[in-house]
Amino acid sequence: MQDMSQRRLYLCVAHREDMATFLPAVLRGGVDVVQLREKDLPIDRQIAPARFMLSICRDFDVPFIVNDSPELALEVGADGVHVGQEDVSVAACRALLGDDAIIGLSTHSREEFDAALPQPATYFSAGPLVPTPTKPGRSGTGLAYALECQARSDRPVYVTGGVSADNIGSLVEAGLRHFVVVRSLTEATDPETSARAIRGALDSALSAVPVEPT
Repeated sequence: MQDMSQRRLYLCVAHREDMATFLPAVLRGGVDVVQLREKDLPIDRQIAPARFMLSICRDFDVPFIVNDSPELALEVGADGVHVGQEDVSVAACRALLGDDAIIGLSTHSREEFDAALPQPATYFSAGPLVPTPTKPGRSGTGLAYALECQARSDRPVYVTGGVSADNIGSLVEAGLRHFVVVRSLTEATDPETSARAIRGALDSALSAVPVEPT
C-alpha cells in the first residue's frame, strides 16, 4: 500500500479546457496529489482527459487519482481512486486495483469514520469543515470532527472544505496535517501563485510544529 503521509496538498479538479497550462502551474506551485473529480461527464468521456492529466502528473512525480470509478482508474493506469459513502466499496476497489493502489474514502460523521477504519483504504477524508459548493446540501462537520478523525487514524486524513492560504496555517496550528483544496486553486486568476501561497503557508506552519519523538 502506498504511503501518503508526506503528501500534504491535494487538489480536486474537474475537466477544464486549460488543463495543459493549469495543471502544471499548480504542480509547480506545490500541489502533491491530484484527483480528477468529474461529476458531469460520463466515464467514457473522462478517459482522454484522465490520461492527459496522468501524463502531466507523471512528469512531476505526483500521484493521480480518479473519483468514484475504479474501472476508470484501471483503464487509464491511474494511481488510484477516491470513493464516497454511496460508491463502490473500498474492498471492491482493492480487489480490482491491487494492493499498491491508492484508495481514498470520504467520511462525514463519527459513525462513517467508525465504519471506515477497518477498511483497507490508503487514506480518508473528513469534512467539509464548512459548507461548500462542491458538496451542495451538506452542512459543515467542523474542526473538532476532523481532529478526532486524525487522532484515531493510523493513515492520513485529508480535510476538505474552504481550505485557503488564509486559514491553512491556523488549521496546522490546530493539529491538522493533510488538506484538500478546490476553489482556492480552480477559481484562481493566477493558479501557480495561488498554489505557492497555500504551499508556503502550509510549509511555514509545519516547520513550527515540534518534532514528535520516534
